[in-house]
Amino acid sequence: MGTALRQMISNALKVIDLLLMVLSLGVAKLPVLIQVGPINLAHFLSLRIKLQNLLVLLVFLWVWNFVFTILGLYDSKRMSSRLGELSDVAKATSLGTLVLVTAGWILKLSLVTPSFVAIFLVFTTAVAAGSRLVLRTWLRHLRMQGRNSRNMIIVGTNRRAVEFARILQSKPELGYRVIGFSDDGWGGMGELSKHGFSLLCDLSTLPVFLRRNVVDEVVLALPIRSFHLHACQIADLCERQGIIFRLLSDLFNLRNTPPKAEELDGAALITHYTTITQGKALLIKRIFDFTTAFALLILLWPFLLVIAVMIKLTSPGPVLFVQKRVGLNKRMFDIYKFRTMVVNAERKIQEIEHLNEVSGPVFKIKDDPRLTPIGRFLRKASIDELPQLFNVIKGDMSLVGPRPWQLRDYELFTNGCEDWQRRRFSVRPGVTCLWQVYGRNLLPFDKWMELDLQYVQKWSFWLDLKILAKTIPAVLRGSGAA
Repeated sequence: MGTALRQMISNALKVIDLLLMVLSLGVAKLPVLIQVGPINLAHFLSLRIKLQNLLVLLVFLWVWNFVFTILGLYDSKRMSSRLGELSDVAKATSLGTLVLVTAGWILKLSLVTPSFVAIFLVFTTAVAAGSRLVLRTWLRHLRMQGRNSRNMIIVGTNRRAVEFARILQSKPELGYRVIGFSDDGWGGMGELSKHGFSLLCDLSTLPVFLRRNVVDEVVLALPIRSFHLHACQIADLCERQGIIFRLLSDLFNLRNTPPKAEELDGAALITHYTTITQGKALLIKRIFDFTTAFALLILLWPFLLVIAVMIKLTSPGPVLFVQKRVGLNKRMFDIYKFRTMVVNAERKIQEIEHLNEVSGPVFKIKDDPRLTPIGRFLRKASIDELPQLFNVIKGDMSLVGPRPWQLRDYELFTNGCEDWQRRRFSVRPGVTCLWQVYGRNLLPFDKWMELDLQYVQKWSFWLDLKILAKTIPAVLRGSGAA
């Protein structure tokens, strides 16, 4: 597909998305209009639109377009899966709806009710996903007929190159035609003819071939170390002729961190993101954390004030317990909790360390003698953790993530752990986590580690929502709290 046509489709899709979003607002308002009853034409024409509502709509249109853009929904999806694109659509509509809910709550918009939000989210997700399925189906139909196809040549004939060609060959709906390979002769050439591919030219005659034939894309699959000069020449040639150049990169054999091309002031980088806290994923998680924590603090402030007064009246000392914890990439930060123990509790830990009920470099006692009467209740109900919403707002923590460790536990942990176990520090620590919903402090230390690393490895926005949803019944049961 040409650049002009691709840009035209992208712009058309932006307009369609905005129109569908406005339509979704109208559909979500239908139950209210039905209750009001029929409206005649004269009454409809006499309706006035408040300036505030018009401004809110215009800002929301911009936010909606911004969210869809940063999530890559207007980028080329030729090589992406249908499920991946639908997942991005669901993330975008959920994030946009969260912004709508926050704006409705701040501006006290009577229209934004739970039923309105539910109908809007479901309908807008369905129509946005449906529009992309229609576009995909149309483009797939064109490509299956041989239209909108792209001619590709693969430079290199190693196993990875042949396997890549076979993958493209098995997916005709992508519209790629591997017209052949380019390489100098070597002992593994037999793989090409075995799988029905042909050698078009050697590396020295590749420039001539590119000048005289229709080639849309070139994929470089040569060993970079051995063919660095050739690779540079081929890349320069493609740039001069305006041919898309791709690098089949698997330089370090990393299993869980696919490479991503980036640029900084003209310096090209191939980056392996080893954590979830990068790019769009970081932005989505941070926006959700901030807006949710802010809304909860506004909603719960009377309750938090009552808890603070009860702590102050029932035991001497400050309301908040502030302690150094280990956070993202082992950065230290001050964590906030409601004080549940006597003032000098940390100095007494050596006296009762023999009572520790948890394996590994952590310290937990179910019936800790240092707890105050109200502190025992706050621990049981996990209410003491609520001030950590301020940590979330500050950016020290996330709503969901591995729990932040005390300095004492961290020192004991680092003395005997392996490097792969330190990966838990590659994400922001959380107010809640996987092991808190699957047994809390009843789980052994090894299981904690397993669940923490499982979270880091398999993170998704939906996993965060799932953990948050399961945290509430886990807290209400109070099992395993200490």
